[in-house]
Amino acid sequence: MTKNFQPIIEIIEEDYQIPQLKRHRRISALLPYDYHQSEQSYPVLYLHDGQNLFDENSPFGNWAIDDSLAVLAQQGYGDIVVIAIDHGGEDRINEYQPFNSKEYGQGQGKQYIKFLMETLKPYVDKKYRLLDGSQHTGIGGSSMGGLISLYAGLSFPETFSKMMIFSPSLWLSNRIYQIARKFKPVESSHLYLYAGGKESQAHLPNVMRFGAELLTNLGNGLRFKFSHNPDGVHNEMNWREEFPIALKWLYFES
Repeated sequence: MTKNFQPIIEIIEEDYQIPQLKRHRRISALLPYDYHQSEQSYPVLYLHDGQNLFDENSPFGNWAIDDSLAVLAQQGYGDIVVIAIDHGGEDRINEYQPFNSKEYGQGQGKQYIKFLMETLKPYVDKKYRLLDGSQHTGIGGSSMGGLISLYAGLSFPETFSKMMIFSPSLWLSNRIYQIARKFKPVESSHLYLYAGGKESQAHLPNVMRFGAELLTNLGNGLRFKFSHNPDGVHNEMNWREEFPIALKWLYFES
């Protein structure tokens, strides 16, 4: 009989309340396949755009993180809990926007991160067996989800010390570069940054500029890895391929 390494997918709640934004959202948890047979505690990764992470009916494709987690578990790298937070549909850009902008108006990203830190994370910490401390807690996403993850990790490294950043929307505001320049990492700070070469004309130069701002912190406790696919475009298929590589580096190779 073939052993099943697929993660256990639990819907924490279909309409989880976000009091900071007066909205509701589906929140899911992907647990190690043997979670209920063990007494082990696990590191955790919070990921945005939950609809695009493992839903086969996602209109833009999905990262298939459930399949990647199963393969990683089979290889001995499955000891992690992933919390998937659905995006807000028409509110997505504003929720993932930590700064105000002329094009999209008032950003709600700071309230969204307050929700993660003050409401969701305490609930998840209590509900699941998780390792305590920022060194075991990560945040990640792609595009606008990558931008809000960068903001959270750079602004609150004492909460999120591991950052999985794919194709971040750095074009939105120059303020993210200023935050990178002033970033004070904690001892366990890890940043995995991915960019595709065919995403847009400005994308790769923006990412390279961002990486340059971080260089001053490389000797100050920050572990940084840049991954570049010259043929990569801005889509879920490329992020699907990058996910297991980034997860392994962030949680199991340091």
